[in-house]
Order: sequence, then structure tokens, then C-alpha cells
Amino acid sequence: MAVHDHLLREKAPIPTTAWKAVDDEARERLTPLLAGRRLADWTGTAGWQTSSVDLGRSQRLDGPPPGVAVDGITARLRRVQPLAEFRVPFTVSRDEIDDLQRGAQDPEFDDLARAARAAAAIENRAIFHGWPEAGFAGIADVSPYDTVALGDNPDTYPGAVARAVDQLRRNGIEGPYAMAIAPEGYTRIVETAEHGGYPLFEHLSRILGGQILRAHGLDGAVVVSQRGGDFLLDVGQDLAIGYSDHDAREVHLYLEESFTFRAVEPDASVRLR
Repeated sequence: MAVHDHLLREKAPIPTTAWKAVDDEARERLTPLLAGRRLADWTGTAGWQTSSVDLGRSQRLDGPPPGVAVDGITARLRRVQPLAEFRVPFTVSRDEIDDLQRGAQDPEFDDLARAARAAAAIENRAIFHGWPEAGFAGIADVSPYDTVALGDNPDTYPGAVARAVDQLRRNGIEGPYAMAIAPEGYTRIVETAEHGGYPLFEHLSRILGGQILRAHGLDGAVVVSQRGGDFLLDVGQDLAIGYSDHDAREVHLYLEESFTFRAVEPDASVRLR
């Protein structure tokens, strides 16, 4: 996990060994859940103090400030996109911290697991469905195409995915392609063998030419081109653990991230329901 001074980690009554166990557990929990960032291009971490990303665009102003009367002046305002930030609180038992210092190899971090699921859902939801109050739309919602009906019967999945891939190809969007799908749909895929015993997962992977992701926080599914450059994830501070306060029984911590998302080429995704 990333470490930054403003997280006040040095103030927490957590020794180095226990901090490592907490960070390792958070990383282990988060990595398989963060499906959205595996479909977007990662632009790097700009730091906690970064407040916005440059859009490379500007808008025309009516003229110079009031009181300046000079002919021929033009003025423009540079456009930026602000980063949103969030915190998900959780607690760690001080008894568990003490046991880690004694050499315990099986830490019980149930509340951290809950916080990791919540943090992943926030990031995934924002990437796939946008965050209107934060000023950006998501991969599924910007798609200009008609939504493809996926249905509940896994037997219909190959046809639906093939139609989505064909839609992208006919609009000049090259592959390979990937599909992110809600957990219940993903479970149907991995548990289903088509007639003749051929695994559905492998069939869909061949149609896509790319990966199939279980996406916590996504409604339905989305097929996305993986050619690169279409969807950008701009991160200020990557997910990191900070310290809030403590009492005699628990240490109060939080998961924190700052980021924004840009759909540079909306034509590169097809939504499935």
C-alpha cells in the first residue's frame, strides 16, 4: 500500500510488523476486486496534493477583466477535471495487533475486508457508471450504442457478446476486447459448460480475444476495447491506509484514494444488460 505523511501512520499504536500485515491484507483483498482499473489506462499517481488533471482544452472568455479596453484582445480559460477523494473507515483490534507481534500468522481483519470491498465498489462503480457529483461519466454510461440484451440464460451469452464485439468492429474500434460482468453473471459463466462440455468461459474468451473480469459494483456487463487510449484513470493518491484515532480496544483506520476518470473515446464500449 502507498504511504504518505498526511495519513498520520506514525501516530498509530501499530508496530512495523503489524503495519506490514495490515498493508499486505489490504493489498490481497483489493487486488482481485479492482476490475475497473484493469480496463482503463493507468496514467500514474500524481500525489495527494494533486487536485485536477489538465484536459488540454479551453473555453473562450468574453474578453479581458473589466476595466481593460484594448481592441483585438482574446481570452480563454483553461479546462481541468478535478479529482474526487473518499475514505472508508475500519477498525483493527489491539489484541490482534499484539498477537501479530507475538508471531501470529493468521490475522483476523474482518473489518478491513469489509472496507476493502466498499472501496473497490466505489472505484469500480465510478469507472463503470460514473460519479455525477464528481463531474465524470463511466464506461458503460457513455456508450453511444443500443444496449445489448444479455439475459439470465448463459446459453445466450456467446451471441450477445459476439454482437457487442461486432458493433465495435463495425465502428472501427479494434481489439482485443474484454468483458466486465457483475458477480452473479460471472458465476454463471464459470459454472456453465455448453452442449458438448466445452467451457463457456473459454468460448467467450475466444470471441473477445481478451479477458473476462468479475466486476463488483457493475450493473450487468460491458464489452470494452483493450487497444488502449480510450479510457483513462487519473489517480492522485492510490488506495492507502491512514490513521484516525484509537482507544483501549481498537485502532481506527481508513482506506483513502483520490482519482478521476475520463472517457476519451466513448465509442470503445458496449453495454450489456
